[in-house]
Amino acid sequence: MKKTRILCLVLALVMCLGLVACGGNNDKPNDNDNPNNNPSDNDNPNTPEGPQPPVDDGTLAADVYTMDAFDAEGYPEKSDEIYDKVLGEYYEYYQQALAEQDPNQRIAKMAIAEAKLLESGVLVPMQNNTVGQSVSKIVPRTVPTVSWGNDGDYRGYQNELIVNERPLTPAERGEVTKIWSQNIGTGKAYEAIKSYIEGLGLTFNDTLTSTYSTAPVTWDVMASIQSTTNEYVSLTFDGLLVYDNENVQQPGLAESYEISDDGLTYTFHLRKGVKWVTSQGAEIAELKADDFVAGLQHVSDTKAGTAWLVYCIENYEAYDNGEITDFSQVGVKAIDDYTLQYTLTEPTAWFITICGYTPLAPLCRSYYTSQGGKFGADFDNSASDYVYGTTPDNIAYCGAFLITNYTYQNTIAFTANPTYYGGEGALKNITFRYVDGSDPLVAFNGFMDGLYPSFRVSSAVNEIASKTPAPDDPSMTILEKYAFSSHDSATAIVNFNNIYRYSYANNFNDASAMRSPKTVVQAERTAAAMMNQNFRMALVTAYDRYSYYRAQLGETDTLGSATNSYVPGNFVALTADTTVDMNGTSQTFKTGTFYGEILQAAVDSDGFKVKVWDPEGSDGAGSSFGFDGWYNPEAASEYLDKAIEELAEQGILVNEDYPIYLDMPYDDYDTILSAAQQALKQSYEKAFGNRVIINLIPGGDSDTVADANYNPEHGYHMNYDIGGNTGWLPDYGDAQSYLNCFLPNGDMDKAFGLY
Repeated sequence: MKKTRILCLVLALVMCLGLVACGGNNDKPNDNDNPNNNPSDNDNPNTPEGPQPPVDDGTLAADVYTMDAFDAEGYPEKSDEIYDKVLGEYYEYYQQALAEQDPNQRIAKMAIAEAKLLESGVLVPMQNNTVGQSVSKIVPRTVPTVSWGNDGDYRGYQNELIVNERPLTPAERGEVTKIWSQNIGTGKAYEAIKSYIEGLGLTFNDTLTSTYSTAPVTWDVMASIQSTTNEYVSLTFDGLLVYDNENVQQPGLAESYEISDDGLTYTFHLRKGVKWVTSQGAEIAELKADDFVAGLQHVSDTKAGTAWLVYCIENYEAYDNGEITDFSQVGVKAIDDYTLQYTLTEPTAWFITICGYTPLAPLCRSYYTSQGGKFGADFDNSASDYVYGTTPDNIAYCGAFLITNYTYQNTIAFTANPTYYGGEGALKNITFRYVDGSDPLVAFNGFMDGLYPSFRVSSAVNEIASKTPAPDDPSMTILEKYAFSSHDSATAIVNFNNIYRYSYANNFNDASAMRSPKTVVQAERTAAAMMNQNFRMALVTAYDRYSYYRAQLGETDTLGSATNSYVPGNFVALTADTTVDMNGTSQTFKTGTFYGEILQAAVDSDGFKVKVWDPEGSDGAGSSFGFDGWYNPEAASEYLDKAIEELAEQGILVNEDYPIYLDMPYDDYDTILSAAQQALKQSYEKAFGNRVIINLIPGGDSDTVADANYNPEHGYHMNYDIGGNTGWLPDYGDAQSYLNCFLPNGDMDKAFGLY
């Protein structure tokens, strides 16, 4: 059963619409009376005279490819056939990666599999969601930056370094990143960064003051999947393992662990003497292994939406779905007070990465029951005596901070837990002040008053900050001296090619909307072209993201948010030297090598003409963001030439008199976005001349466009050739969290017309 993802599909916002691809899939024209044959393999023999001009009676595809004529019964089988033909190589390599239990081999093989995905031409990476500049006194790389679980939330802020005197310049931030890069994996990065900052004559603040706009819905960390809850409540507990600022897992509530040879049993040895305390610091109990058993059961009982993430634990899915009621049958056991054991249904390499996440968090059983808490069929959070998690005073703490003040729409205040096993960190106090969003300058003004350590440069802030002198250097504005851009993100927004298009109107809910001007014959020719890999390669390399973004952002930071891979290049890194085979050649990657560097090597090995990784990006740490490594109009033209030759062998004539037509949803109601889409159209025309023609299909409003390229639940409703867009965020620390979306009938397949 597919469960709703915690971070699920991300709708691409105003800056993301349009890309390369084409719908349908037919190698030879279908009988207009039998549209459900769309599309089939290109097996037309060439005629003695060569490919002939198409004969077109003008019948519109939108009038033929209707839902009344749709072959729903045959669609899944045809989707499988198209998937195998287009993504079969990706699937083969991905299965090898999934079977790999060595974590470093797994990373390398995932990268090789993604190379095959990118080379299929079904998508082009587009952007992340971190657009804009900031000014900050917060020292980068002093807290975990993992993109999953809770370690990257405020819980990791115990050791965050905040400068007292002034913000850091972009050059200083770059030097910090360089130091971090040189020390990653050594355990020395934090102290090296701290020494560098102290060498600048700067001192550190032990208090962080920030803002919040949405209050937590509960103080029970297991009872919500909302980030507006987890970001704050995550400070109150620790996990079995925790990530340090080098993104390396360290002992947390568990001092050590072992994994059985078959990869099914994880045994954790807990610290002795860890205390559960109240919000006032009064001792409640000692943390025991049974608290993790209680926690896992409570995660299911709350039905908050995180239980699915650990269905890999034996019988846990059956318990969560009510198929069994005896929780003792679930694969979690307290062997003794300090030994905890999980038994999995199958080897799950990423299981270890979520050992600090809420599904595996502990719950003080004795305190929980004292607050009216019950388990299983007896669980009832609406009972009059159930008060657990209703206020910060009704939870037990084992983390680095205690909540000492909560006033609704006013303040959330934290103080360091004096009993915390990890001792004191850099921050002793954290306070979040409520803002309602009515004043766009609240963070800037608070920064200038010394209250907040940073602010983001919105359009409203830019107007005043661009005229504000730097406090320590009146010859420069505060933006000129201190503004920096940081674009690395876990969000993966991509644009899709519809390789198996059926709908030529919004059959999803309004067949009168966004009707294609293409005839049946034009649609069939597009379908045949889209089954040609060189044609798809031409499309993905003809897309000029610089022109697309410049129409929206101007010349400032135009490519700052552009991404060049599906899995972010710095998402995971090797923890040991690793040798892997690439097309018969062994390649060795050193400890600390990022996923993106391996992906680039795989792409290069296959001869694919794109750049997915910049080793100098992100101030020398390496990055897949901030540049356009795909746009190559010369390569695009070469790919198209090859595609035309191959289509001619199938009897399909393509030239400027008989072009391939591609439909793209057009946001005509949005002046800025429509200008960007016009720029995209021009980038294709520049690469292809009139051999490929882009039809901009106006939507009239955002909902209608979304009904064409985002809202449909099935691929056969997707109404475009190019311009499908969506995104993804990960749930755990493994590329599988992204790449699983492209398994047959995966979450992303509908975007390119399948399933």
